[in-house]
Amino acid sequence: MSRHSNKEWLDIKKNLSFHNQAFIGGKFCNSVSSETFECINPSTGKILTKVANCSEQDVKKAVKCARAAFENGNWSDLSPTERKSRLLKLSNLIMDNIDEFSLLDSLDMGKPVEDCAAIDVPGASGILQWTAEAIDKISDEISPTEKRNLAMVKRVPLGVVGAVVPWNFPLDMAIWKCAPALATGNSVILKPAEQSPLSALKLAELSIEAGIPDGVFNVLPGYGHVTGKAIGMNYGIDCVAFTGSTEIGKKFLEYSSMSNMKQIWLECGGKSPNIIFNSCKKLEEAASMAAQGAFFNQGEVCSANSRILVQNNIAEDFIDLLMKKSDNWLPGDPLNPLSKIGCVVSEEHAKKVNKFIDKAKLDTDLIYEGKNFSHSNVNTFIAPTIFKDNDGNKEISQDEVFGPVASIIPFDTQEEAISIANNTNYGLAASVWSDDLSEAHFVADKVHAGTISVNSMDALSPMTPFGGFKESGFGKDLSLHSFDKYTGLKTVWVKY
Repeated sequence: MSRHSNKEWLDIKKNLSFHNQAFIGGKFCNSVSSETFECINPSTGKILTKVANCSEQDVKKAVKCARAAFENGNWSDLSPTERKSRLLKLSNLIMDNIDEFSLLDSLDMGKPVEDCAAIDVPGASGILQWTAEAIDKISDEISPTEKRNLAMVKRVPLGVVGAVVPWNFPLDMAIWKCAPALATGNSVILKPAEQSPLSALKLAELSIEAGIPDGVFNVLPGYGHVTGKAIGMNYGIDCVAFTGSTEIGKKFLEYSSMSNMKQIWLECGGKSPNIIFNSCKKLEEAASMAAQGAFFNQGEVCSANSRILVQNNIAEDFIDLLMKKSDNWLPGDPLNPLSKIGCVVSEEHAKKVNKFIDKAKLDTDLIYEGKNFSHSNVNTFIAPTIFKDNDGNKEISQDEVFGPVASIIPFDTQEEAISIANNTNYGLAASVWSDDLSEAHFVADKVHAGTISVNSMDALSPMTPFGGFKESGFGKDLSLHSFDKYTGLKTVWVKY
């Protein structure tokens, strides 16, 4: 059931206001240069607002505030229970402002507002709640020693954490990084993507109300090659957590090596396989989930199951079902509750996705192209598109398109499916559809990816780690393992 009608969302939008300044030291402020950049609604091409364009000087200013806040102990020295209390309040405030957050992310990056309201915002609030509840249930260690010795292993915050997040799930990705970093006592500098800064700035406003001390949480809008690079190069930042492309992830490793060897935690690209075996009896459900796995959020999902591997003797039936299910994933107005997908984040990104499609049409079999949503002002709406790639080696099956595009790759044997699935530079996620439990376990063990969903799609929970192998990066978001990225182990050895 939709949260609001199209008219109701439009009425709420009329009263929507935007924070457009940076947030440093507990206060909203202009960038040091007073420069701004345009924040554009990709579904209309219209300017939403102009946002502070932060530079290296703003990063230095924020680091100074964040470091002072960390060292004065107003947050880092609080008990885990007290930090939990304030983060739980922030979680509740997110839900109190669900309509505003939903509209901000929808307007900023073109996704359906109902997805924001039903999935993204409750998900962000829930992850923050779970993380806050977990922090006072993690114990330090006492190591075995000889008599009259006491060796304590304590988990301590690192100091100042830089969080650089993408535009595809603006609020969610901010919470994935900031929740465990804050819960463990660090100060945080969040850089939202330049395409989608508005929900991060709203989060900054609510952090004051939740009781997060000045300087502990800072938000710096700006361009990746300027603000992001400055965060990566700054000697006063102890750790950077990044979600985005593999190309930019590698740059953060360079920045670390060129500065203070800060820890870098990367969640980068993906090209996830979805393997359908002939033992799968629920073929229609598998086809429905395959469409969702490839086209949800306009295909702008790092773990999108965009390589669909199908055993040859069921391939024809499965493809027929998939095309029927794909008819349900037509792009439309993001503020219309009936729209399954919206538009991609920008005209620049649309050109990139369409370039992949146009090239694939020259060397790969096009088997499905959905009807597009026409909008006279923009070219950001892209219909779901499916190709058949008989060997899985074409560009459309190897490179991360980050759009509503899938490739069907047929296979004969279990061994062939595993080989095709692992034939990629990435290792973020995969799905396996089989009613043979031994087959499902065997293939799940052999496919090299961080999360394997069996008879489901992109399985995710605050209680399980998310992250990949190979060029998909390293380090885990979510679960208790996420705390490892933002803490160090300190041994205190006492002889008595």
